[in-house]
Amino acid sequence: MAKATRYTPALIKEYREKGFWDDTRLCDVWDRNAKEFPTREALCDSSRRLTYGEANLWIDRLALGLVELGMEKDELLVVQLPNVVELPLLRVACEKSGVLCLPVLRSLRHTEMEYILNTTGASGIVIPPRAKDFDYYGMVEELRPRLPGLKHVFMTGDETPPGVISVQKMVHNSLEKKYPPDFLEPRKCPSTGFSLVAHTTGTTGFPKFVEYPVCGRNSLSKRNIARFGITGNDVFGILGPAALGPNNMGYFISPVAGAKTALLERFEPGEALQLLQREKVTVACVVPTILAMIVRYPKWEEFDCSSVRYWWSAGSALNYKTAEEVEEKLGGKIINVLGAVDFGGECVTPPEAPRQVRLTTAGRPVDGTEIKLVDDGGREAPGGEVGRIWGRGPSCVSGYFKDLEATRKAWTEDGWYNLGDLGRWDKEGNLVVVGREKDMIIRGGQNIYPAEIENLASSHPRVMETALVGYPDPVMGEKACLFIVPKKGENIGLEEIVSYLRSRNIASFKLPEKAVILDKLPLAGEQKIDKKALRQLLIEKEK
Repeated sequence: MAKATRYTPALIKEYREKGFWDDTRLCDVWDRNAKEFPTREALCDSSRRLTYGEANLWIDRLALGLVELGMEKDELLVVQLPNVVELPLLRVACEKSGVLCLPVLRSLRHTEMEYILNTTGASGIVIPPRAKDFDYYGMVEELRPRLPGLKHVFMTGDETPPGVISVQKMVHNSLEKKYPPDFLEPRKCPSTGFSLVAHTTGTTGFPKFVEYPVCGRNSLSKRNIARFGITGNDVFGILGPAALGPNNMGYFISPVAGAKTALLERFEPGEALQLLQREKVTVACVVPTILAMIVRYPKWEEFDCSSVRYWWSAGSALNYKTAEEVEEKLGGKIINVLGAVDFGGECVTPPEAPRQVRLTTAGRPVDGTEIKLVDDGGREAPGGEVGRIWGRGPSCVSGYFKDLEATRKAWTEDGWYNLGDLGRWDKEGNLVVVGREKDMIIRGGQNIYPAEIENLASSHPRVMETALVGYPDPVMGEKACLFIVPKKGENIGLEEIVSYLRSRNIASFKLPEKAVILDKLPLAGEQKIDKKALRQLLIEKEK
């Protein structure tokens, strides 16, 4: 059994007694759904639709297939797939067979994949067929001589190269007839163990790997279902890469509620709007970059998004102007979510809150999650003052996979974790995130929080997106450069944006000294703006 690193008997006892944890596993949820509503649609992508009965049969066959191939308990399977039905089903099949599952972004290439496969000791990998822009099989074959532990290569699609295991054949092989119904029971991951391993985006180097115990995810799912009134009639639209992190809404909340998940294989604004309209999506799971592209798509008015109740926005800060534009043009409510892959807890804006609260704060912690703000002296920051955001709770991850030392450094003995964000409490007790600690700019001893300036600059009528980064200065220590993506056909320069910011009555020390115009902002992990890349771009421009 893959034992959760930080979960002591005392902690398990505490969260059970408080009602946060029980023995339910995700594979139990899929078994239940297959029995109670087998003909209800569970999953769809661009080419397949599966009911809960069909999907659970796929899960059983995949789980039995992994066992037949000789994969042992706690061996690890890396899954590098786009948003297709096999992705969530393989995750559940791994839990059912006692195999660990590490989904990774399909955009990762040779260097990152060699590191991931060697560091985790993966014994198998699942890849898609060759895409227009990349040959995944060619990459694996090139890396294979340097991957002594890699025993199995799986591929989705109708055809597979010699020596590669076909996932398609696995799900059509009636292995359930060969084994008794309880055959997999001894192998199933227990609720306090973990089968899901997530990777960070690695903006400061190679990714880290995080344990996601079953009980923590189920605890968070049940509380969000209650908080947002989720039912089996809801349809979750996964518009961003589902492989990154735990993707709580589509992977956990949807099946726990008996709802449907619609997967968008490759994001393009028009395709996303078509999916929202065709599937009558009620909860759209997005990142801010995706929302900005959807709402500024020239033909957005041709699509009916009236089914969307919530735009569930996570991954990075969503600027106010974009959020306001989404609600006014497309309808539905923006729900801002603060979390982190290596945290696991969540702070979310309540749906009943006024628009100003929902669009400018991260709301309050989900029931059970605790948040505190810590000042430079390690004490809790006084009310209204900015501090480092620390969190703990029953949905938090249990540590870094195969890295006890990193786990000990990241978490305090009583379970607190530094998210790396800076925030303050407003008068109503909502958390206002002011930026990443590492992104804060200290100009002449005064702190500049990029999120504030980015939100103001992005409200300029000719601006689509902005990002503020610091650069060294021999006198002031740091100064600020604003990267600007103008709206199509528009131009804007430093003088105009500074004049606009002055008109918003901000302190003069917060005004940027430089402006750089870009066609688009670089992304880290397909979701977050990559400020490290922007700093490097600035260095290159200065040469």
